[in-house]
Amino acid sequence: MGNNFTITVVAANEKAGNENINLAIDEIRRIEKLLTTYKDDSQTNLINKNAGVKAVKVDQEVFNLIERCIGISKITQGAFDISYGSLDKSLWNFDKTMTSLPDALTAKKMVHLIDYRNIILDRENATVFLKEKGMRIGFGGIGKGYAAEMAKQVLLKNNVHSGIINASGDLCAWGLQPNGQKWTIGVANPDAPNAAFSYMEISNKAVATSGNYEKFVTINGKKYSHTIDPKTGLPITGIKSVTIIASNAEFADAMATPIAVMGIKAGLFLIDQIPDLYCIIIDDNNKIYTSKNINLK
Repeated sequence: MGNNFTITVVAANEKAGNENINLAIDEIRRIEKLLTTYKDDSQTNLINKNAGVKAVKVDQEVFNLIERCIGISKITQGAFDISYGSLDKSLWNFDKTMTSLPDALTAKKMVHLIDYRNIILDRENATVFLKEKGMRIGFGGIGKGYAAEMAKQVLLKNNVHSGIINASGDLCAWGLQPNGQKWTIGVANPDAPNAAFSYMEISNKAVATSGNYEKFVTINGKKYSHTIDPKTGLPITGIKSVTIIASNAEFADAMATPIAVMGIKAGLFLIDQIPDLYCIIIDDNNKIYTSKNINLK
């Protein structure tokens, strides 16, 4: 998935621990195969190849995931949208060769294919149809969290009562440490990602962070995040990182980016409407904003 996964389990001995870790790895690989855009025969690519042509029958699991993605698009008013795949990489590569932003008109033209309302689902036949030619879907905004959540479910079924699955910073933790304490999670400091600015104790919760400190460009002294606003096609500015705490890793992963796109005020307002969802936002001036009911240490 282009990410490092770290799997921690509490087990009676090393042999049992390793067997369980391998079960989790197998599940993550299975999901990667299903969702990747790097393999021609993946279901995602079949949907994309037939954009504007015909509906594609998919596994129920893929259908259900796409259905949940559209639900998240609705509640975030399109700030989360899996049809972002049509954005041209030549426009946004976020590497050293990028020295200027595309003009607003070019960017706007690029995003006309991004519209979750043009993903047509047929529940009865389990088919997915992208209405416009050139449309593409991708699971970059939810895939890691989904894989972490599914791997956790496999381990729970296998009587692993305690562990952590960390997908490059999107993680779920359940049960307790061997000493009976909750797991301690560090929230990355955007200016020094290997250091933590705060800690939380969690159990049976998931945490996901979307930050501009890993992938960004600086143009004329201004920092632009690799997070693109699907409505304008331009990168967001003003927010260094968004950390979401939820009961499910898939939902936490999916909500982190759109909250950054929506901005601090609208983002926190939405989070406060949804039960059991919490958020920490750090702006470009290192000011910290939190949703209701959050106590940082």
